[in-house]
Amino acid sequence: MAEKLVPPFTRETALKKVQLAEDNWNSRDPERVSLAYSENSEWRNRDEFFTGRAAIEDFLTDKWQKEDGYRLKKELWAYTDNRISVRFEYEWHDEQGQWFRTHGNEQWEFDDEGLMRRRDASLNDYKINENERRIGQ
Repeated sequence: MAEKLVPPFTRETALKKVQLAEDNWNSRDPERVSLAYSENSEWRNRDEFFTGRAAIEDFLTDKWQKEDGYRLKKELWAYTDNRISVRFEYEWHDEQGQWFRTHGNEQWEFDDEGLMRRRDASLNDYKINENERRIGQ
């Protein structure tokens, strides 16, 4: 039986939660990723605000249609009872072949079932050359 990762988090369970999120996002499967969030999960991603799994799936579908070669790395920054903070980087290229590195921070809040009920992400993109890639090569 799979371990259920629910609050309150320990260092071990927070690390597992972060790795699971990284694995899910690297699948680039919007439905798979959305299942980690509560039905009414609230998101802020850059300057976009939306609520619910359907909106999450739509957002991710659009995102991964634009971000080719997407590879992500997440790192646990801090945790408390039902919250986890992560630092992340991901690399991708646009349809013209320009590579980017996106880096930022996410603040996560979980419900009692271990589903993320709130995600607040601040992130920035910058151009890189393909030979500067360091994730998933």
